[in-house]
Amino acid sequence: MVNQVPKSKSEPLFEQIDWDFDTLRRTFDAIEEVSRKDLDLDIYPNQIEIISSEQMLDAYSSIGMPLMYHHWSFGKHFLGHERLYRKGARGLAYEIVINSDPCISYCLEENTMPLQALVMAHAAFGHNHFFKSNHLFQQWTDAEGILDYLEYARRFISSCEEKHGIGEVERVLDAAHSLMPFGVFRHRRPRQLSLQEAEEQRQERLAAAEQNVYYLWKTIPSRPGDERERDAALQERKRDMQLPEENLLYFLEQFSPILQSWQREILRIVRNVGQYFYPQKQTKVMNEGCACFVHYYILNALYEQGRMTDGAMLEILHSHSNVLTQPDFDDPRFSGINPYALGFAMMQDIRRICETPEEEDREWFPDIAGKEDWRSVLKYAWANFRDESFIQQFLSPTVMRRFRMFALSDTASESYCTVTGIHNTQGYRHLRDVLARDHDISTQEPDIQIVDADLLGDRCLHLQSVRRNGVPLDSASKEATLKYVEQLWGYKVELAEVVATA
Repeated sequence: MVNQVPKSKSEPLFEQIDWDFDTLRRTFDAIEEVSRKDLDLDIYPNQIEIISSEQMLDAYSSIGMPLMYHHWSFGKHFLGHERLYRKGARGLAYEIVINSDPCISYCLEENTMPLQALVMAHAAFGHNHFFKSNHLFQQWTDAEGILDYLEYARRFISSCEEKHGIGEVERVLDAAHSLMPFGVFRHRRPRQLSLQEAEEQRQERLAAAEQNVYYLWKTIPSRPGDERERDAALQERKRDMQLPEENLLYFLEQFSPILQSWQREILRIVRNVGQYFYPQKQTKVMNEGCACFVHYYILNALYEQGRMTDGAMLEILHSHSNVLTQPDFDDPRFSGINPYALGFAMMQDIRRICETPEEEDREWFPDIAGKEDWRSVLKYAWANFRDESFIQQFLSPTVMRRFRMFALSDTASESYCTVTGIHNTQGYRHLRDVLARDHDISTQEPDIQIVDADLLGDRCLHLQSVRRNGVPLDSASKEATLKYVEQLWGYKVELAEVVATA
């Protein structure tokens, strides 16, 4: 390939539709210059990879990670995605980005050059900055060690398949994957272990399993005692097991009386993967809003410098608008608030409030209204909030009016829905509260905890689910979940539903 002469800062970075690696590098460098010197973004080193549509489908199927252990469900998902894609019923993402150090961005080879510019600005700088700066990712994920850990997980599970058989390994993985939503810590965080420490602990557990009985069984008295002795043993056991426990996979990994050492390690791998993605579930609006704001600002800045042609910007804005489409509530395409659209609108509005506030903005946001340094306000928000708190803090009447928001009360005992708030003076705060709760995953996912393990009696494992807003658990999902817990626990499992107290 013949190297092109570098373009001056007043000439377009590219004029052709097709991309080549020289043009990609030149465009990447220009985007990076704006991101660092203008927006002052803090990013991991970038690794841009161009992949085919089949590789993109494969990345979809294995939760977007470059290294992953084998499981039949990944192949099933691949075939499903591929069938829809070949029929034209579903398109592919322009990119996939991985929270790692270096930050890996997969760009689809079928993208045009304007699209490659958009996705590099979006993923390699917008998502990258959010991953590195947001407090949830800093506290709960290890960007530097995740690729090494996934390589270890793949090697370990492959060795288990060779030693114990694919069927036995998949049986454990099936149960662990099904319980993954209930295999995360939401309120407490155990100490993060390095890969070497994790391997040392695994070897220690393996050695202990060969000669010792798990300490839980030592709480069973050798001969019947009085009632007070049994109650004291029960309380001591619950303290030892730190009950109640919200992380089902963690409890089963530590205390299941039937699992072998390699099976416990598989549970640990699956829950670590689930924990790694948990912050992304809490920051969908902010993460995508940040990436959209960054790519929109950078590419417009390059256009103003004369480094993007009119044709390139038209294609970029067309794709940008498609991503931010928000169908009306009565549109057949409506499936809720588009997180891309909401996040981008709120961040654009924060800039407006800082630069050209109105009297209403000064009343709602006295701390930032008229503060010309909108970059520091946005960077503070990106670093210190998650979706529900971001909405509660920064959602403005202007955005609520633009989206024409309203709130509905849908009570099972009534045959109709009631509009409880609209985008007016009386309804703004109510709308903000309702939308914030709607983005709080603690209110959207079942709250199931282990409250007791009756080792002194029938060894029954007792689970408790907190029922919110009168909504019971789905019976089919409930039975399937209990089936997998019983498989990993080895004895009877009971689940009781209780009503949440105010």
